[in-house]
Amino acid sequence: MLRRIGTTGLLVIALTACGGGGGSAQTAPPVRTTPSQSPLESPPQAKASPVARVLSKMSTEEKVGQLLMPVLYGTAADTVSGENQARYAAQTPAKVVAKYHLGGVILFPQNVKSVAQVVGLTNGLQQSAKGVPLLIGTDQENGLVSRMSALMTDFPGAAEIGATKNLGLSRAVAKATGDELRSLGVNLDFAPVADVNVNPRNPVIGRRAFGNDPKKVAKMVAAAVEGFGDAKIASTAKHFPGHGDTSVDSHTGLPVIKHTKAEWERIDAPPFRAAIGAGVDAVMSAHIVFPKLDPSGDPATLSKPILTGLLREKLGFKGVISTDALNMAGVRKKYNDGEIAVRAVLAGADLLLMPNDLPKAYEAVLAAVKSGRISKERLDQSVTRLLTLKQNRGLLTEAPVASAKTAAGVLRSGEHRKLAARVAR
Repeated sequence: MLRRIGTTGLLVIALTACGGGGGSAQTAPPVRTTPSQSPLESPPQAKASPVARVLSKMSTEEKVGQLLMPVLYGTAADTVSGENQARYAAQTPAKVVAKYHLGGVILFPQNVKSVAQVVGLTNGLQQSAKGVPLLIGTDQENGLVSRMSALMTDFPGAAEIGATKNLGLSRAVAKATGDELRSLGVNLDFAPVADVNVNPRNPVIGRRAFGNDPKKVAKMVAAAVEGFGDAKIASTAKHFPGHGDTSVDSHTGLPVIKHTKAEWERIDAPPFRAAIGAGVDAVMSAHIVFPKLDPSGDPATLSKPILTGLLREKLGFKGVISTDALNMAGVRKKYNDGEIAVRAVLAGADLLLMPNDLPKAYEAVLAAVKSGRISKERLDQSVTRLLTLKQNRGLLTEAPVASAKTAAGVLRSGEHRKLAARVAR
């Protein structure tokens, strides 16, 4: 069942290069005439793409809202929560979505009680988005990080899958995970982990990674991306440019990775190249300092040389760049919450995940656009990428409506439990 939202408009949006700079205008070639077209007639206009039509109808405030994906509090879209009121000056999740024109939300265990409840929550959130449907995301890596574990099949994590050396199992588990998430109304998974765990003392990645061999990890990551695609759910490779060789947790500190550029090419880059080649929808940045890639001392999340120079230009990634959670200590060492959001966009990020202070982030980005610090062309680039992701996943003009009955038949199905057992063996 689909909720249809009308989209009309005729404006064709011209995009600039991914780096945010505008190109010079090119002289149009002379129009060739045909017997039915005189030299004075204008050539037929190209039809605007669906994404361009939606973008042309959006206000600046709505465009800025598309970049934001906070965590909301409550188990239903109309749950009155003091936490929402204190953080966002809006009582319910639905009112927060409407107030900030949100492009997405992320679910955590606090939002999960039962199948019927989660289905009601995701449907209610989609109904509260009056324009473009929402990206509803979660971190369901399986294993150590499994936000929806109360309802979903207990699949082994990446390290266990990697140990099987079976690419078919990586793809099958990702598809099954995606099928279960989609049945609940979740359409974006912040998985798979594309880090190569080469540091045994790594406190934040560890068994979340497929292993410590870049080539093997790359193949496993690509298979997982393909599996999520099979399930028609968006996937995210993380944490760029590579969080595997650190002994500091970026949730509580700011890791520094001392790999040379050559070491990055050999160790860290292969899984991200493979993910991009497999059609990954999004890539998540890491809150890590990588001096040999950017000597500024800023974390990768705020680094234009890393997000635009490496990920966009060198690796050729054209999809959505998501930040890691912006409430983590690793990204909040040097700048305030509003400035962090602005610098992330200037660096090349499209999706601002979990701003520590959503109102400040929203107002700061909006003010930066109005002042010209963030050009309108740069904002349109990010919104276009987000809308394109939604279009690719059937979310541009029609919000999916999840069914508790359907979900009950998918979640923890016999087939999925057998798959989990097969990996464990």
